[in-house]
Amino acid sequence: MSKNVSWDEQGNWNATGQWGTLGSTGRKLDLAHWQTRLDELRAKHHVPAASLAILIDGAVHELASGVLHRGTGVEATTDSVFQMGSIAKVYTATLIMQLADSGQLDLDAPVVDVLPEFSVADPELTRAITTRQLLSHTSGLTCDFTYDSGRGDDCLAKYVEAAKGVALDCPPGEALSYSSIGYNVLGRIIEVLTGKVWDEALKDLLFTPLGLDHTMTLPEEALRFRAAMGHLGEPGQDPDPAPSWDLMPRSAGPYGRVIATAGDLARLARMHLAGGVAQDGTRMLSEETVALMQRRVVDSPDKWSVSADGWGLGWTLYDWNGVQGYGHDGASIGQYGYLRVVPSAGVAVALLTNGGGARELYAALYRELLAELAGVTMPDTFAPPAKPPVVDFAPLVGTYRREGVVITVTERDGAGHMVYEFVDGMKDFSEALEIDLVPVTETVFAGTGVGAAFSEGYMPVIFSELLDGTGCVYIGMRCGPKVA
Repeated sequence: MSKNVSWDEQGNWNATGQWGTLGSTGRKLDLAHWQTRLDELRAKHHVPAASLAILIDGAVHELASGVLHRGTGVEATTDSVFQMGSIAKVYTATLIMQLADSGQLDLDAPVVDVLPEFSVADPELTRAITTRQLLSHTSGLTCDFTYDSGRGDDCLAKYVEAAKGVALDCPPGEALSYSSIGYNVLGRIIEVLTGKVWDEALKDLLFTPLGLDHTMTLPEEALRFRAAMGHLGEPGQDPDPAPSWDLMPRSAGPYGRVIATAGDLARLARMHLAGGVAQDGTRMLSEETVALMQRRVVDSPDKWSVSADGWGLGWTLYDWNGVQGYGHDGASIGQYGYLRVVPSAGVAVALLTNGGGARELYAALYRELLAELAGVTMPDTFAPPAKPPVVDFAPLVGTYRREGVVITVTERDGAGHMVYEFVDGMKDFSEALEIDLVPVTETVFAGTGVGAAFSEGYMPVIFSELLDGTGCVYIGMRCGPKVA
């Protein structure tokens, strides 16, 4: 990060450091052009509405396109709010790092030192799990455990209690496995150390100091604003409004429910880009802590599901042909968000959408924006090569399991096949998925026939190994160890 950061009287960010002078660089942002491209690409990919915020030279520029609800025709505006799904994890991580900054929390101490009631299915592994592992998704805690613990202020305490019997995806510290449970545990740590419920801590320690007056956590708070409705449908067609605005319980907050405008999301990124300083000069995080959050903790075997090359403390990390960046993706019912930050250029881009081919819109728009504003060349869309390589599939055959999911890999007529089956508490989530595996490399495959349940196009399926040599398969950033 930059070593010297300040805001001038007009609110422009000026920073000098190892990359030279950032700030009043004279870079021209043609908003009319980007409005046209947003309109064109949104329509092309059947996205009902999109809100775009571009942070450059310390200033946030906001654009909007489309309608918030195809049934009512309400127009999207720059002050419209969207559900951001897992981007909420960035907010939770920022709060945790404030506590570490103040000396209230040791990132490397066992979680049970703060939460004596915390435990996992294997009691021997409980004390091995640290806050740093929760932040970097290396705790082994699984992802897909949704538990409605009610609307009370004790919802996170009840959630942590209910998650005690959930099995780990893998041993703590051995591998990356994306974990929503881990972020709810972080949310509960925040409550215990601040004496505030997570929602209030977020408002008092982050939203208010940063002036994020269009950011909230509860559905009833969104009623004050123009709120986007999620839309669902088949790829390549205009989607219909989802049957519900939100399916997540209150206990999902720390991992999945922050509601905001794209502009407010960019303003959060601005604080991180400015080395932890808010626009009014308030120091929110130390410069060292901001840099620590962006430092790679673990490489990602799955570099395609959310474009992750690695993970820091809360941030997804990207390597665009040598240009480093960070950000996060998020999804709720029919709403999808994308944040990308390029520190070397002082640029951040936030895109919030409400259905349709949102990922295709993101990929096309960001490929153009980041190339022009930050010199970034984004990778091509994940797909198998025209002539897939011939691989020996036999070593990969077997049964893989993580909490709620059994994955059976077989070989049929020399080709790989996979059955993805939901079990236990997730058994009614969906019918079993039959997926053909097209080789990309010896260990990376493109899954076909998945449909809208997981992705549009090919689903990345990555085979890897744990530290002890146990085989595992990654689908959607989740690690499933081989059990047979």
